[in-house]
Amino acid sequence: MAPPAPEFDLIAEMSFASSSHPASSSTLSSMESSTTAAAASDPAKQTANAHANEAVVMVTPYSTGCCIALDVQRRGYTLICLWNRDFCDTMKQHVPTSCSDLSYHAELTESETLDGTIASLESCADASHLKIVGVICGGEAGVDLADALSEGMGMVTNGTDIPNRRDKKVQQELIAARGMRSIRQAGGKVFDDVEKFLKAESYPVVVKPVDSAGSDGVKLCHTFDEAREHFHHLLSTQMVNGGTCYEVLCQEYLKGKEYVVDHVSRDGEHKTVMCWVYDKRPANGATFVYHGVIPVDSESAEAKAMIPYVRDVLDALGVRNGPSHGEVIITEDGPCLVEMNCRAHGGDGNWQSLCRELCGGYTQVNATVDSYLDVERFHALPNKPPSPFLASGQEVDLVSFQAGTVIATPGFDKIRALDSFVLLESHVKPGVRVSKTIDLVTDIGNIILMHHDGKVLEKDIAFIRSIEKIPGALFELEVDSDEEEEEEEGDVVFPILTRSLSTPKSHRYTDGNFDHDVQQRRHFRNHSDVSDFKFPQMLKTMSEYRPANPRQMPRIDSREMLTMK
Repeated sequence: MAPPAPEFDLIAEMSFASSSHPASSSTLSSMESSTTAAAASDPAKQTANAHANEAVVMVTPYSTGCCIALDVQRRGYTLICLWNRDFCDTMKQHVPTSCSDLSYHAELTESETLDGTIASLESCADASHLKIVGVICGGEAGVDLADALSEGMGMVTNGTDIPNRRDKKVQQELIAARGMRSIRQAGGKVFDDVEKFLKAESYPVVVKPVDSAGSDGVKLCHTFDEAREHFHHLLSTQMVNGGTCYEVLCQEYLKGKEYVVDHVSRDGEHKTVMCWVYDKRPANGATFVYHGVIPVDSESAEAKAMIPYVRDVLDALGVRNGPSHGEVIITEDGPCLVEMNCRAHGGDGNWQSLCRELCGGYTQVNATVDSYLDVERFHALPNKPPSPFLASGQEVDLVSFQAGTVIATPGFDKIRALDSFVLLESHVKPGVRVSKTIDLVTDIGNIILMHHDGKVLEKDIAFIRSIEKIPGALFELEVDSDEEEEEEEGDVVFPILTRSLSTPKSHRYTDGNFDHDVQQRRHFRNHSDVSDFKFPQMLKTMSEYRPANPRQMPRIDSREMLTMK
């Protein structure tokens, strides 16, 4: 059975058809109709029994990886879960609420050797008369193991010809070797390896581990001394995905808007399944506060520049099969890779309903399963999303301009009543303490809006932005007398920092020792492809590092370190 989902403080509302909201009814009726039609015409579901004796290995499935596993399960395959040997037990429990029906035939842990792991999987399958027909990566932490395992078992694979393709330094070197725009950088295991670069490069610079998830351990350093201090700190730091930092990377600070290009590939044929851009604006004294994630038209000038560039990046990295999640900044010199994640777009897959409507029924999740298990359906997918999109919609991040303890949330009911409303996720409820939003950790909620009429969507977004700034309209708060003092303390964060694209904020970690948002913010930030949830074991590990003077801890700005408008 799948591990139980942790207990979340969650508001997840779907707006169903009602006579009082005809526009919303139309949108969601269309969603339901397309889903029903897709199910009726889905050959995989009609022939599910044909796969009854076939098994698929999901390597370290969490967040969107569980959504992929559920799609595989619904096509009639048996699931075998394989966990990385050093993967945190708490993270194994990160099963999105949309995947409550997910179940595994067996759960195994990686052996000491690849041959031993393969033998364990084959023995498990043989005992139940199952044939393993695929190996799929279920999350960032499982990329390397999935590549080695699929290659060793003769499955569809990216192989190990480039054994360290997750290494951000290697990624930049590989694309630079092809004459592509890459980041100026230097990396090493000792400071002498990067000292010359740091003395010559203009500041600020980015200092980060070469192998980590999202922004795990990333810091924007404004001086040579700050960069040197963080370099040495990282070499003694344990990464969120397990293991220690063995090499540190120092890079130029890219200036420009940050975009995401999601692909699914099969045998080197890359299909773009979505392009996005972050909506970042100043708020509460912070320069870049995330207000949402906006779909980008595939025929826009930006997409026309990014898509071929990202496909060339995939070729350079040897990514020929499966999903990918590329982060790109469009600089004055054109697109430049921030990093390529060789797994699906994260955030629990909560973007699936939006993508289905925008693109006409498919998402990166089902396209990924097609690429591994149904090549004919993969080839039938469009080369890139339709232009214009078939609907209007986006993800909106709620921003709090007040701080205190919540008494009531009148604004939530107003948001649910909007014509374009589809989904609201927030940890905020009466009794919860909120801070002014300065980053994703202090973000207070996530909304999916969708409507066939773009003007209605614009009107609803404008309404949300208006009530955010009116005291008492979004929240009724009891202001804490010590809020200002604790907010100042809260700006000191633990130097291990992780980030996600479009990560829902609904799953807030709560633990007896971390009962206040300000306290939590000192220790943990969003994981690159998961939502924030209960990490008591990780938090304990992190808290053991805390120095006597918290002001000595390096400061990290959640989303501002890689982009600048």
